[in-house]
Amino acid sequence: MSESEYLLEVKNLCQYFTTGAGSNKLTVKAVDDVSFGVRPAETFGLVGESGCGKTTTGRSIIRLYDPTSGEITFDGVNISGRKTNKLRKYLAENIAMIFQDPIESLNPKMTIQEIIGEGLKIRGVRDKHEIHSRVVELLNKVGLTDEHATRYPHEFSGGQRQRIGIARAMIIKPKMIIADEPVSALDVSIQAQVINLLNDLKQEMGLTILFIAHNLSVVKYFSDRIGVMYYGRMMEVAKGSDLYAKPLHPYTRALLSAIPEPNPITEKTRQRFDYVPERDHDYAFEQPSMMEVEPDHFVFCSPSEFEEYHKIIAAQ
Repeated sequence: MSESEYLLEVKNLCQYFTTGAGSNKLTVKAVDDVSFGVRPAETFGLVGESGCGKTTTGRSIIRLYDPTSGEITFDGVNISGRKTNKLRKYLAENIAMIFQDPIESLNPKMTIQEIIGEGLKIRGVRDKHEIHSRVVELLNKVGLTDEHATRYPHEFSGGQRQRIGIARAMIIKPKMIIADEPVSALDVSIQAQVINLLNDLKQEMGLTILFIAHNLSVVKYFSDRIGVMYYGRMMEVAKGSDLYAKPLHPYTRALLSAIPEPNPITEKTRQRFDYVPERDHDYAFEQPSMMEVEPDHFVFCSPSEFEEYHKIIAAQ
């Protein structure tokens, strides 16, 4: 373990994509100077609107994308450098990903045993009986049965496919899981089942989870700390309880005000906020940066905004 308090540490991550050529060349800053850390056995929620860069951040960490710049360290190892066979092996053994679409992420030509057991084969396990035994053990752990091992993905519901995706991630016993919108394609009742399953596995196995989602209600229930992204930048990072009780950045307040309430009377009359950067900030003379307004509560703000947020915290 590294000396850092974080298992995963992301520093000044940038992920730019270029399209076109010549005068039509366009650079899209999907992730722009993002920094945060995830502690061991912690669930870190990463939230924001669609297109804010949260999925790109997760894919850059696991090296499905090669970062444009910045540094990513995992357990003291720099995983943002040149992608060698040694680095690929290290990532495959330590970090697993649960993808958003439980249909597209499973090979339709492979049986469930082949899909889940593939991670063991990558790690050098060749004994068919051992692979079958461990696959069945994982299937039972995620709420499926031994019989499901010989079936194909099209024979399962969306919720069952996501359970298979979780089992595939868990088979290598990773130190960390990146869960990319793992319940967004599922019915509400099935969402709760999958979230409870992830929570049980986290408690049982001491998992560290980077939980990427846009549903703030789900993130509130599941996350220890939360990072809020907007157009490729991190706007606020805080403990889940602090973020919901005292949001400071105007974008965070706008996001939280959009969460519907179950009471139709209060839902109809409660105040909502919108976020307009040009109106809500004046960065003509002061440049913003991530600042720690109170212990473990960081906000992207200018020095004058920092003082204003300090007053808000003191008054609460």
